Amino acid sequence: MPNNKIKKRHFIDWGILIPYLFLSIVGLMMVYSTTSYVLLENGENPARQAIFQFIFWFISLFLIFFIYKLKTDVLKNKKLTYGALLFVSFFLLLAFAFSPVNGAYGWIQVPGMGTIQPAEFFKIVVVWFFATTLSRQQNQVQYHFLYSIKGSLFAMVPPIIMLILYPDLGNAAIIVLIVLVLLLASGVNYLYMLYTGLIGIIGSVLAIFGINAFGRYFLPEYVLSRFAVFRNPFIDEYGDGYQMIHGYYALFNGGLFGRGLGNSIQKKGFLQFAHTDYAFAIVVEELGLIVAILILGALFYMVIRILLIGIRSKDSFNSIMCIGISSLFLLSIFINLGGITGIIPLTGITFPFISQGGSSLMMFSICVGFALNISADEKKKAMFRVQNAEE
Repeated sequence: MPNNKIKKRHFIDWGILIPYLFLSIVGLMMVYSTTSYVLLENGENPARQAIFQFIFWFISLFLIFFIYKLKTDVLKNKKLTYGALLFVSFFLLLAFAFSPVNGAYGWIQVPGMGTIQPAEFFKIVVVWFFATTLSRQQNQVQYHFLYSIKGSLFAMVPPIIMLILYPDLGNAAIIVLIVLVLLLASGVNYLYMLYTGLIGIIGSVLAIFGINAFGRYFLPEYVLSRFAVFRNPFIDEYGDGYQMIHGYYALFNGGLFGRGLGNSIQKKGFLQFAHTDYAFAIVVEELGLIVAILILGALFYMVIRILLIGIRSKDSFNSIMCIGISSLFLLSIFINLGGITGIIPLTGITFPFISQGGSSLMMFSICVGFALNISADEKKKAMFRVQNAEE
């Protein structure tokens, strides 16, 4: 049968879609579990946040279907990617007009729907933007690195400055790291990345531990306090270290089999961010370490499958896009789990699909939509090559 007669639905990558559906359903369940107690205590509908999360997931399914149906040539359109970058940058700026949440800007209040966080969507737009740009400039990137990408790098400066001013250093750090990964994946000389890495490490050490001419630390005080608590949360047990300590208690309470769904102790007034930053800690406490590992296994299986599609692809856009998406997942997982386990300072990055947050859920769902589209495109190209070889 000629490949142009086969419907695109026959190329669906179930190795990506099934884990996504599983993780989304588990996430809805955990959003209800982590938010219902506080809502009930406040006399509100205990399912309110879970309902909002379900609405965002329902919208996400339509976005996945829409992205999947698009031709990859449409996704490579330079004007479309620049338009998406400008669109999201506008909403990043618009967020300053709304009231801060927990002392930081970055959320846009939507009547009847809660809040939208533009920074979440900016992450996937950055991956898309650089995949389009770098795939068009493969030769120039290899031999004229800075000259060929200076415009793309300059386009990142205003949005990253806005994130720093919010302040949202966690998402700003993820975007910088994603850009470095994409540049490395584009075929740039590894020496550029080596020098950039060394400069980044030296700069980070100076920023954290160095003192400027006025006798003050470079970083804001709240960032330095996070580093101090990261080294020893018990130095401020009832202050900055409170959340981290009770996150440890949640991990310890769960054991192998958990206390049972809905039976978490730490979500009942101890962990303020049990539904976002510490959602996975509540998973361990309620469902146990074994189920938590299964959830991580499903997530890593999906991410590795996306990464392999990128590595094996002969199309530079498909390759860079999948490598960027998988890197975005892996960085988010590492930063979230690293924060709750004390490996790195807590930054407020949500855990994919499990943490409460409609913007985060939609962003990762869009990533899955891109991955499914690219996977189908690669399968179709592979079939076409086989048919040509047989002829």
